[in-house]
Amino acid sequence: MAYKTILCSINNSILTLTLSRPEHLNAFTIEMSRELIDAFNHASDDDQVGAIVVTGAGRAFCAGMDLNAAADNAFGLSEHLQPTLDDMRERSDQDDIKNGVRDSGGLVVLAMYDCKKPIIGAINGAAVGIGATMACAMDIRLASEKAKVGFVFNKIGITPEACSSWFLPRLVGIQTALEWCYTAEILTAETLLKERFVKAIYAPEELLNEAYALAARMVNFSQVSMALTRQMIYRNSAQDHPVKAHQVDSLAVFYASQTSGKEGVNAFLEKRAAKFTEKASSDMPPFYPWWE
Repeated sequence: MAYKTILCSINNSILTLTLSRPEHLNAFTIEMSRELIDAFNHASDDDQVGAIVVTGAGRAFCAGMDLNAAADNAFGLSEHLQPTLDDMRERSDQDDIKNGVRDSGGLVVLAMYDCKKPIIGAINGAAVGIGATMACAMDIRLASEKAKVGFVFNKIGITPEACSSWFLPRLVGIQTALEWCYTAEILTAETLLKERFVKAIYAPEELLNEAYALAARMVNFSQVSMALTRQMIYRNSAQDHPVKAHQVDSLAVFYASQTSGKEGVNAFLEKRAAKFTEKASSDMPPFYPWWE
């Protein structure tokens, strides 16, 4: 797929995914949502990709939805429909619901959630609306000193989207998540660090290099074990009893002990670097994806 709103490049097993509408502060469009979904889905099974770094071109990360991009409905939704929760549960993949009702940012975040590769956010500037909520779904967020983040939905009469009511409280707690959404304040990098929304703050010229340094520490392990670890942490942490995590953990270790785990143990005993050959595209264990 040829992309018009994002840029992709791979170096040292790290995919850089850049939101690239700098003249519009990388404002989000329906076209961008489709391109991001395609990029994350492709990266998930691309054996050349060990980790993903997401950033923005120019001085912004993403200035939210481009409210001038859609003609009739600012969010590209079909106003003639009257969808119900049953519609969302039972036929969410049918065209009228998927394209006319479902939140486009949420579709991107779900593609990120299903991705087999680690995702690092390098928040280089303003990130509001979908720019903020998309960042919630990244595994680790680093911020420039110039980063500004805002969950500004109530200010324009809408609600949090892109699955952020699931992700944001897990990152900063319910009290802080509610305060940020209620007040719609623009949050500084220092506030984001204090509330643990971001891992660290860097000077603008250092941000990407720090993101790459972090990603480089992830790309030489078994792609299968990394993919399983990512999905186990997200999905098992949301279960209602630890025995459900134990069930998945047991299967993961059982199959890994015969493949990458065997190589890892041998490498440890032989005091050498492990050579993992399993690929996320073709060598996932038979119980994956267990949530289906």
